Amino acid sequence: MTTTAPPTTPGPAPGGPSGASRPGAPRRRARNTDRGVNRAFRWTATGAGGLILAVLAAVAIFLVIRAWPALTAGGDVLSEEVSWFPEGASLVSFVGPLIFGTLLAAALSLLLATPVAMGIALFISHYAPRRLASTLGYVVDLLAAIPSVVYGLWGSLVLPPIVVPVWSWLADTFGWFPLFAGPASPTGRVLLTVALVLAVMILPIITAVSREVFLQTPKLHEEAALALGATRWEMIRTAVVPFGRSGVISAAMLGLGRALGETMAVLMILSPGLLYSFKILQAGQQQTIAANIAADFPEANPLGVSALIATGLALFLITLLVNMGARAIVARRKDFSGAN
Repeated sequence: MTTTAPPTTPGPAPGGPSGASRPGAPRRRARNTDRGVNRAFRWTATGAGGLILAVLAAVAIFLVIRAWPALTAGGDVLSEEVSWFPEGASLVSFVGPLIFGTLLAAALSLLLATPVAMGIALFISHYAPRRLASTLGYVVDLLAAIPSVVYGLWGSLVLPPIVVPVWSWLADTFGWFPLFAGPASPTGRVLLTVALVLAVMILPIITAVSREVFLQTPKLHEEAALALGATRWEMIRTAVVPFGRSGVISAAMLGLGRALGETMAVLMILSPGLLYSFKILQAGQQQTIAANIAADFPEANPLGVSALIATGLALFLITLLVNMGARAIVARRKDFSGAN
Protein backbone atom coordinates (compact mmCIF):
# COMPACT_ATOMS: atom_id res chain seq x y z
CA MET A 1 0.00 0.00 0.00
CA THR A 2 1.44 3.29 -1.08
CA THR A 3 0.81 6.44 0.91
CA THR A 4 1.14 9.95 -0.46
CA ALA A 5 2.50 12.64 1.78
CA PRO A 6 0.31 15.73 2.05
CA PRO A 7 1.64 18.77 0.21
CA THR A 8 3.63 21.06 2.37
CA THR A 9 3.77 24.83 2.12
CA PRO A 10 7.26 26.17 2.09
CA GLY A 11 8.04 28.42 4.97
CA PRO A 12 9.41 31.89 4.78
CA ALA A 13 12.91 32.38 3.62
CA PRO A 14 15.40 32.77 6.38
CA GLY A 15 15.80 36.35 7.41
CA GLY A 16 12.97 37.57 5.14
CA PRO A 17 9.50 38.81 5.97
CA SER A 18 6.76 36.27 6.28
CA GLY A 19 4.72 37.59 3.33
CA ALA A 20 7.57 38.39 0.96
CA SER A 21 7.99 34.83 -0.37
CA ARG A 22 4.36 34.10 -1.05
CA PRO A 23 3.59 34.29 -4.73
CA GLY A 24 0.59 36.49 -5.41
CA ALA A 25 0.63 38.04 -1.99
CA PRO A 26 -0.30 41.74 -2.12
CA ARG A 27 2.59 44.08 -1.63
CA ARG A 28 2.32 46.96 0.72
CA ARG A 29 2.54 50.32 -1.00
CA ALA A 30 4.52 53.10 0.47
CA ARG A 31 2.30 55.84 1.79
CA ASN A 32 2.41 59.12 -0.09
CA THR A 33 3.06 61.60 2.64
CA ASP A 34 1.81 65.13 2.03
CA ARG A 35 4.05 66.92 4.42
CA GLY A 36 6.67 69.61 4.43
CA VAL A 37 7.86 70.65 0.98
CA ASN A 38 5.21 68.59 -0.85
CA ARG A 39 2.37 70.29 1.00
CA ALA A 40 3.92 73.73 0.48
CA PHE A 41 4.32 73.11 -3.25
CA ARG A 42 0.75 71.83 -3.58
CA TRP A 43 -0.71 74.88 -1.84
CA THR A 44 1.54 77.20 -3.85
CA ALA A 45 0.39 75.67 -7.15
CA THR A 46 -3.25 75.81 -6.04
CA GLY A 47 -2.86 79.42 -4.98
CA ALA A 48 -1.27 80.35 -8.31
CA GLY A 49 -4.17 78.81 -10.21
CA GLY A 50 -6.68 80.56 -7.98
CA LEU A 51 -4.83 83.84 -8.39
CA ILE A 52 -5.31 83.72 -12.16
CA LEU A 53 -9.07 83.32 -11.73
CA ALA A 54 -9.13 86.09 -9.13
CA VAL A 55 -7.26 88.50 -11.42
CA LEU A 56 -9.57 87.66 -14.33
CA ALA A 57 -12.64 88.26 -12.17
CA ALA A 58 -11.15 91.51 -10.82
CA VAL A 59 -10.55 92.81 -14.35
CA ALA A 60 -14.12 91.97 -15.36
CA ILE A 61 -15.56 93.65 -12.26
CA PHE A 62 -13.40 96.75 -12.79
CA LEU A 63 -14.52 97.08 -16.41
CA VAL A 64 -18.20 96.69 -15.52
CA ILE A 65 -18.01 99.24 -12.68
CA ARG A 66 -16.14 101.85 -14.71
CA ALA A 67 -18.33 101.30 -17.79
CA TRP A 68 -21.61 101.40 -15.85
CA PRO A 69 -22.26 105.18 -16.28
CA ALA A 70 -22.01 104.83 -20.06
CA LEU A 71 -24.01 101.61 -20.08
CA THR A 72 -26.89 103.26 -18.21
CA ALA A 73 -26.75 106.62 -20.02
CA GLY A 74 -28.82 107.17 -23.12
CA GLY A 75 -27.55 108.05 -26.53
CA ASP A 76 -28.71 111.66 -26.21
CA VAL A 77 -26.75 112.14 -22.99
CA LEU A 78 -23.62 110.65 -24.54
CA SER A 79 -23.94 112.83 -27.65
CA GLU A 80 -24.32 116.00 -25.56
CA GLU A 81 -21.55 115.38 -23.03
CA VAL A 82 -18.99 113.51 -25.15
CA SER A 83 -17.55 115.59 -27.99
CA TRP A 84 -16.43 112.71 -30.23
CA PHE A 85 -19.55 110.57 -29.75
CA PRO A 86 -21.71 110.43 -32.92
CA GLU A 87 -24.94 112.40 -32.72
CA GLY A 88 -28.12 110.37 -32.49
CA ALA A 89 -26.22 107.14 -31.87
CA SER A 90 -26.53 104.75 -28.96
CA LEU A 91 -23.65 102.99 -27.24
CA VAL A 92 -24.47 99.76 -29.07
CA SER A 93 -24.48 101.45 -32.48
CA PHE A 94 -21.15 103.09 -31.59
CA VAL A 95 -19.45 99.88 -30.42
CA GLY A 96 -20.79 97.75 -33.30
CA PRO A 97 -18.55 99.14 -36.08
CA LEU A 98 -15.55 99.00 -33.75
CA ILE A 99 -16.16 95.32 -33.06
CA PHE A 100 -16.59 94.70 -36.79
CA GLY A 101 -13.33 96.46 -37.65
CA THR A 102 -11.44 94.66 -34.89
CA LEU A 103 -12.63 91.23 -35.98
CA LEU A 104 -12.03 91.96 -39.68
CA ALA A 105 -8.46 93.18 -39.12
CA ALA A 106 -7.63 90.23 -36.86
CA ALA A 107 -9.16 87.69 -39.24
CA LEU A 108 -7.26 89.08 -42.24
CA SER A 109 -3.97 89.08 -40.33
CA LEU A 110 -4.55 85.51 -39.21
CA LEU A 111 -5.38 84.46 -42.76
CA LEU A 112 -2.12 85.97 -44.00
CA ALA A 113 0.13 84.78 -41.18
CA THR A 114 -0.97 81.19 -40.53
CA PRO A 115 0.05 79.57 -43.88
CA VAL A 116 3.40 81.38 -43.85
CA ALA A 117 4.03 80.42 -40.22
CA MET A 118 3.22 76.77 -40.92
CA GLY A 119 5.57 76.76 -43.91
CA ILE A 120 8.41 78.26 -41.88
CA ALA A 121 7.78 75.83 -39.01
CA LEU A 122 7.80 72.81 -41.32
CA PHE A 123 10.96 74.02 -43.06
CA ILE A 124 12.75 74.46 -39.72
CA SER A 125 11.57 71.14 -38.29
CA HIS A 126 11.81 68.79 -41.31
CA TYR A 127 13.72 70.35 -44.20
CA ALA A 128 16.46 72.73 -43.09
CA PRO A 129 19.89 71.51 -41.94
CA ARG A 130 20.44 71.68 -38.20
CA ARG A 131 22.62 74.79 -38.24
CA LEU A 132 20.35 76.66 -40.61
CA ALA A 133 17.28 75.59 -38.64
CA SER A 134 18.66 76.89 -35.35
CA THR A 135 19.72 80.18 -36.93
CA LEU A 136 16.40 80.67 -38.71
CA GLY A 137 14.45 79.84 -35.57
CA TYR A 138 16.48 82.38 -33.63
CA VAL A 139 15.83 85.06 -36.26
CA VAL A 140 12.09 84.37 -36.29
CA ASP A 141 11.94 84.55 -32.50
CA LEU A 142 13.65 87.95 -32.64
CA LEU A 143 10.64 89.36 -34.50
CA ALA A 144 8.62 88.99 -31.29
CA ALA A 145 11.04 91.33 -29.47
CA ILE A 146 10.43 94.28 -31.81
CA PRO A 147 8.17 96.90 -30.14
CA SER A 148 4.81 97.61 -31.71
CA VAL A 149 5.78 101.27 -32.16
CA VAL A 150 8.57 100.21 -34.50
CA TYR A 151 6.09 98.12 -36.49
CA GLY A 152 3.81 101.16 -36.61
CA LEU A 153 6.58 103.39 -37.94
CA TRP A 154 7.50 100.77 -40.52
CA GLY A 155 3.89 100.38 -41.57
CA SER A 156 3.23 104.11 -41.82
CA LEU A 157 6.49 105.37 -43.37
CA VAL A 158 8.12 102.52 -45.29
CA LEU A 159 5.37 100.12 -46.29
CA PRO A 160 2.76 102.40 -48.02
CA PRO A 161 4.91 103.36 -51.06
CA ILE A 162 5.61 99.67 -51.61
CA VAL A 163 2.06 98.32 -51.26
CA VAL A 164 0.08 101.12 -52.96
CA PRO A 165 0.83 99.80 -56.49
CA VAL A 166 -0.11 96.30 -55.37
CA TRP A 167 -3.37 97.50 -53.80
CA SER A 168 -4.19 99.47 -56.97
CA TRP A 169 -3.62 96.33 -59.07
CA LEU A 170 -5.89 94.34 -56.76
CA ALA A 171 -8.62 96.97 -57.05
CA ASP A 172 -8.34 97.09 -60.84
CA THR A 173 -8.18 93.31 -61.31
CA PHE A 174 -10.44 91.99 -58.55
CA GLY A 175 -12.62 95.03 -57.94
CA TRP A 176 -15.73 92.90 -58.50
CA PHE A 177 -14.97 91.17 -55.18
CA PRO A 178 -16.30 93.19 -52.19
CA LEU A 179 -13.02 93.05 -50.26
CA PHE A 180 -11.04 94.58 -53.13
CA ALA A 181 -13.60 97.14 -54.26
CA GLY A 182 -11.87 100.28 -55.51
CA PRO A 183 -10.64 102.83 -55.89
CA ALA A 184 -7.63 101.98 -53.75
CA SER A 185 -6.44 104.74 -51.43
CA PRO A 186 -3.28 106.49 -52.70
CA THR A 187 -2.01 106.87 -49.11
CA GLY A 188 -1.94 103.15 -48.32
CA ARG A 189 -3.48 103.77 -44.87
CA VAL A 190 -6.09 101.09 -45.30
CA LEU A 191 -7.14 98.00 -43.39
CA LEU A 192 -5.22 95.62 -45.65
CA THR A 193 -1.97 97.40 -44.79
CA VAL A 194 -2.85 97.08 -41.11
CA ALA A 195 -3.58 93.37 -41.59
CA LEU A 196 -0.21 92.90 -43.31
CA VAL A 197 1.64 94.55 -40.40
CA LEU A 198 -0.35 92.55 -37.83
CA ALA A 199 0.48 89.36 -39.74
CA VAL A 200 4.18 90.11 -39.40
CA MET A 201 3.70 90.82 -35.70
CA ILE A 202 1.94 87.53 -34.92
CA LEU A 203 4.14 85.46 -37.25
CA PRO A 204 6.81 84.56 -34.62
CA ILE A 205 4.18 83.42 -32.09
CA ILE A 206 2.48 81.02 -34.50
CA THR A 207 5.79 79.83 -35.94
CA ALA A 208 7.41 79.07 -32.58
CA VAL A 209 4.48 77.07 -31.21
CA SER A 210 3.87 75.22 -34.49
CA ARG A 211 7.55 74.32 -34.77
CA GLU A 212 7.60 72.76 -31.29
CA VAL A 213 4.39 70.83 -32.00
CA PHE A 214 5.71 69.46 -35.30
CA LEU A 215 8.92 68.35 -33.59
CA GLN A 216 6.83 66.27 -31.16
CA THR A 217 5.53 64.02 -33.94
CA PRO A 218 6.48 60.43 -33.05
CA LYS A 219 9.39 59.24 -35.16
CA LEU A 220 7.69 55.87 -35.62
CA HIS A 221 4.82 57.59 -37.44
CA GLU A 222 7.20 59.35 -39.79
CA GLU A 223 9.32 56.25 -40.39
CA ALA A 224 6.22 54.14 -41.02
CA ALA A 225 4.98 56.57 -43.65
CA LEU A 226 8.38 56.62 -45.36
CA ALA A 227 8.63 52.83 -45.19
CA LEU A 228 5.31 52.55 -47.03
CA GLY A 229 6.79 54.50 -49.93
CA ALA A 230 5.58 58.02 -49.09
CA THR A 231 7.66 60.99 -50.15
CA ARG A 232 8.74 63.54 -47.57
CA TRP A 233 5.83 65.83 -48.43
CA GLU A 234 3.36 62.92 -48.26
CA MET A 235 4.82 61.94 -44.89
CA ILE A 236 4.33 65.50 -43.62
CA ARG A 237 0.81 65.66 -45.02
CA THR A 238 -0.30 62.31 -43.60
CA ALA A 239 1.66 62.10 -40.32
CA VAL A 240 3.03 65.45 -39.18
CA VAL A 241 0.23 67.88 -40.03
CA PRO A 242 -2.63 65.75 -38.59
CA PHE A 243 -0.64 65.20 -35.41
CA GLY A 244 0.04 68.93 -34.96
CA ARG A 245 -3.31 70.29 -36.17
CA SER A 246 -4.63 71.13 -32.72
CA GLY A 247 -1.31 72.67 -31.75
CA VAL A 248 -1.41 74.90 -34.82
CA ILE A 249 -4.93 75.98 -33.87
CA SER A 250 -3.69 76.87 -30.40
CA ALA A 251 -0.81 78.85 -31.90
CA ALA A 252 -3.18 80.68 -34.23
CA MET A 253 -5.43 81.62 -31.32
CA LEU A 254 -2.44 83.01 -29.42
CA GLY A 255 -1.59 85.14 -32.42
CA LEU A 256 -5.22 86.17 -32.79
CA GLY A 257 -5.20 87.40 -29.19
CA ARG A 258 -2.36 89.79 -29.97
CA ALA A 259 -3.96 90.92 -33.21
CA LEU A 260 -7.24 91.71 -31.42
CA GLY A 261 -5.57 93.89 -28.80
CA GLU A 262 -2.88 95.62 -30.88
CA THR A 263 -3.04 99.39 -30.43
CA MET A 264 -0.09 101.52 -31.52
CA ALA A 265 0.58 99.93 -34.90
CA VAL A 266 -3.07 100.23 -35.92
CA LEU A 267 -3.31 103.78 -34.59
CA MET A 268 -0.26 104.91 -36.57
CA ILE A 269 -1.27 103.28 -39.86
CA LEU A 270 -5.05 103.19 -40.29
CA SER A 271 -7.17 106.09 -41.48
CA PRO A 272 -10.21 105.49 -39.23
CA GLY A 273 -13.91 105.31 -39.95
CA LEU A 274 -17.01 103.94 -38.22
CA LEU A 275 -18.64 101.92 -40.99
CA TYR A 276 -19.68 98.31 -41.50
CA SER A 277 -17.55 98.05 -44.62
CA PHE A 278 -15.65 95.20 -46.23
CA LYS A 279 -13.72 97.61 -48.47
CA ILE A 280 -10.23 96.98 -47.15
CA LEU A 281 -8.50 99.01 -49.88
CA GLN A 282 -10.29 102.29 -49.13
CA ALA A 283 -9.43 104.74 -46.34
CA GLY A 284 -11.85 105.98 -43.69
CA GLN A 285 -13.87 102.78 -43.52
CA GLN A 286 -13.01 100.81 -40.36
CA GLN A 287 -11.51 101.28 -36.90
CA THR A 288 -10.50 98.88 -34.11
CA ILE A 289 -11.45 99.07 -30.45
CA ALA A 290 -7.92 99.35 -29.07
CA ALA A 291 -6.86 102.06 -31.53
CA ASN A 292 -10.05 104.04 -30.86
CA ILE A 293 -9.41 103.96 -27.11
CA ALA A 294 -5.86 105.23 -27.59
CA ALA A 295 -7.00 107.98 -29.97
CA ASP A 296 -9.91 109.36 -27.91
CA PHE A 297 -8.74 108.78 -24.34
CA PRO A 298 -6.55 111.94 -23.94
CA GLU A 299 -9.49 114.31 -24.67
CA ALA A 300 -12.25 112.31 -22.98
CA ASN A 301 -14.24 113.63 -20.01
CA PRO A 302 -15.38 111.23 -17.25
CA LEU A 303 -18.41 110.04 -19.22
CA GLY A 304 -16.26 109.66 -22.33
CA VAL A 305 -13.77 107.57 -20.38
CA SER A 306 -16.65 105.40 -19.22
CA ALA A 307 -17.77 104.94 -22.85
CA LEU A 308 -14.25 103.96 -23.88
CA ILE A 309 -14.04 101.47 -21.02
CA ALA A 310 -17.35 100.03 -22.23
CA THR A 311 -15.73 99.36 -25.60
CA GLY A 312 -12.81 97.79 -23.71
CA LEU A 313 -15.30 95.53 -21.96
CA ALA A 314 -16.58 94.42 -25.37
CA LEU A 315 -12.98 93.62 -26.43
CA PHE A 316 -12.48 91.67 -23.18
CA LEU A 317 -15.56 89.56 -23.87
CA ILE A 318 -14.51 88.95 -27.50
CA THR A 319 -11.07 87.77 -26.43
CA LEU A 320 -12.58 85.54 -23.75
CA LEU A 321 -14.99 83.94 -26.21
CA VAL A 322 -12.26 83.41 -28.80
CA ASN A 323 -10.01 81.65 -26.30
CA MET A 324 -12.87 79.51 -24.99
CA GLY A 325 -13.71 78.48 -28.54
CA ALA A 326 -10.08 77.64 -29.25
CA ARG A 327 -9.83 75.52 -26.11
CA ALA A 328 -12.99 73.65 -27.13
CA ILE A 329 -11.56 72.94 -30.59
CA VAL A 330 -8.25 71.72 -29.17
CA ALA A 331 -9.92 69.56 -26.52
CA ARG A 332 -11.80 67.59 -29.19
CA ARG A 333 -8.56 66.12 -30.56
CA LYS A 334 -6.13 66.45 -27.68
CA ASP A 335 -5.76 62.67 -27.27
CA PHE A 336 -4.67 62.26 -30.90
CA SER A 337 -2.39 65.24 -31.39
CA GLY A 338 0.57 67.13 -30.05
CA ALA A 339 -1.51 69.88 -28.46
CA ASN A 340 -0.88 68.49 -25.00
